[in-house]
Amino acid sequence: MPVVPGRERCSEDLEAATRDAHLTRGLGRAYGDAALPAPGDLRVACSRLADRILAFDSTTGILTAEAGLSLDALYKTFLPRGFFTPVTPGTRYVTLGGMVAADVHGKNHHRDGCFGRHVLSLTMRVGDGRIVTCSPVEHADLFHATVGGMGLTGHLLEVTFRLTQVPSPWIYQETARVANIDQFIESLKSAAADWPMTMGWIDCVSRGKAMGRGVLYRGRWAERDEAPPAFPALHDPIPVPLMMPNVLLGRLTVRAFNELYYWFPWKARAVVHPRSFFYPLDVAGDWHRLYGSRGFIQYQCVLPASGGHQAARRFLDVVTKGGGASFLCVIKDCGPEGNGMLSFPRPGISIALDLAMRGDTQQLVDRMNEQVIAEGGRIYLAKDALTRREHFRAMEPRLDAFLEVRRRWDPGGLIRSAQSVRLFGW
Repeated sequence: MPVVPGRERCSEDLEAATRDAHLTRGLGRAYGDAALPAPGDLRVACSRLADRILAFDSTTGILTAEAGLSLDALYKTFLPRGFFTPVTPGTRYVTLGGMVAADVHGKNHHRDGCFGRHVLSLTMRVGDGRIVTCSPVEHADLFHATVGGMGLTGHLLEVTFRLTQVPSPWIYQETARVANIDQFIESLKSAAADWPMTMGWIDCVSRGKAMGRGVLYRGRWAERDEAPPAFPALHDPIPVPLMMPNVLLGRLTVRAFNELYYWFPWKARAVVHPRSFFYPLDVAGDWHRLYGSRGFIQYQCVLPASGGHQAARRFLDVVTKGGGASFLCVIKDCGPEGNGMLSFPRPGISIALDLAMRGDTQQLVDRMNEQVIAEGGRIYLAKDALTRREHFRAMEPRLDAFLEVRRRWDPGGLIRSAQSVRLFGW
């Protein structure tokens, strides 16, 4: 990630920190440039010190907290009390403000939708300096543009949402190998009827009959009589002290890793730690060093259900022909579209993969985006780093309505990011 000039204001008083700021960032874990200021914007607010819990009702699960509260802190505070976030992304190192801005989704999207579905209200500072509370019924245009709006409609100060009560803090998981992408999509669809959480790892190097082979994970919260008596504590991440050589990211290395992963003797049924189920990459600190000095990007798209199995096969064909070797390629079943104006998921199949940065990575992303456009799909802004403006506009018919709301609440164009300038021009 490039070094960007700017002055970051970190304060427990987020209202003060956001005055005249162009952008608010939380833990700075965005994969692309969504948490970086636009060129020339020097004032950035940081929310990570504004992390207080303001109110909680244990009878309803309704929680109000400052936008800087992290999912890690929420796990440690509420999971021992039998409550958990209704939707979690693949890392706990994200703030509530970031979860709203990206309208994050998880392994339970087919059942519970995006995070924004569970948000009751937001308090934010808009572009003209006012502090505004919005909800699905109060300033509804602002609310729906903010959910999934990548922090471009105002500075999030407080979030009110409903936690979910869980029977135990452990996960009951079933695992199965799947032979190819066609079987994978069928397996995800059939699992969705009985399992609240599903996802899969797929081998995006293999071609032919084995294209899209992988491992399917089905999960639910374990009942009390199934779970270990101890609480699943979170330990410090294992450090990755050295930058790995770039040569380790070649196609042969990835093929060998994928072969081992596919044939690993997975337990068919087990009660597992929620960290390994929800946050496997959080086990390693600075895990990005595994991708070498050139770094990596993550790319995620959703292919609509109307395209059937062949849509996923056509997309994977572009990836494999383009040399998009990846250790991590995740497939998920998506349910109904979120209520945010730019929310990512829609009914269909989501595919996410890590790509090591190379000289031809931009060209590969261009080809993947062109295929996504041809299939009627779209990309996830929270994972975007290289999408071109014309490609995003071609895949996002909701963009003009979003920009209209953004102009209404920020007519001076104060709030923007490097990503918004790249994709929207401001």
